[in-house]
Amino acid sequence: MTGSHAKLEVEGLVKAFPAAAGRERVVALEGVDLRLAAGEFVSIVGPSGCGKSTLFNILAGLVRPSSGEVLLGGRRPQELLGKVGYMPQKDLLMPWRSVLDNVTLGLEMNGVKRREARRRAKERIARFGLAGFERRWPTNLSGGMRQRAALLRTFLAGREIMLLDEPFGALDALTRQAMQEWLLEIWQADRKTILFITHDVEEAVYLSDRVYVMSGRPGRMQLCVDVPLPRPRTFAMIASPEFVELKARLLRPLHEAATRQLEAQGAHV
Repeated sequence: MTGSHAKLEVEGLVKAFPAAAGRERVVALEGVDLRLAAGEFVSIVGPSGCGKSTLFNILAGLVRPSSGEVLLGGRRPQELLGKVGYMPQKDLLMPWRSVLDNVTLGLEMNGVKRREARRRAKERIARFGLAGFERRWPTNLSGGMRQRAALLRTFLAGREIMLLDEPFGALDALTRQAMQEWLLEIWQADRKTILFITHDVEEAVYLSDRVYVMSGRPGRMQLCVDVPLPRPRTFAMIASPEFVELKARLLRPLHEAATRQLEAQGAHV
């Protein structure tokens, strides 16, 4: 999965933030490597503060790395900004714009005329479960519907690679499961290349072709596990021995990291 077969490659990525007054220099990422083939769904899990969101900010072109490189389709772009779709943790819907005008915002910012942007949105709005809600304000939507609107806005941007940063983290368990199933249906039809951040190991296994586990700060890719479960995925799979074994394998390094952190904190009490 290297070279021409990779849609996204990260090699030896390092990000260090300069020291603030009275504080030490912070190394958020150190030697991060990862690969995504075209059409793959890959997830990243890791402890809080390990640099997952910093990694996404670099891939989206919002932050420059200290060293290392990011390759798209085997090439190093001069500028990453605008090359990938990015949905941060919060939906960031504008309360003064209707659902339809929110989901077309990215297209309009890319120079697409409003009428054309609306036409494109209306073609997909039913697939995203928003038919009949085009004129609603974001405050009138449930959490799940707000996330659907944010995802539609990201999909409409037309990027082949999409970065999704814990899009379902704030949802209740039942809504979250329904959103996972829905996202897999959308992905199966469109086959975008998706890199997905989550704190939920079960969610990572259920959605992904492969899962990376990041270490505590400075963040590194500590483990990479293939998920050979057949597709389409079903909710019943989470009770299968194969699923349980994959989940345990991914949880093990996270549990060990959490234990070390608690011991270190106890030593400083």
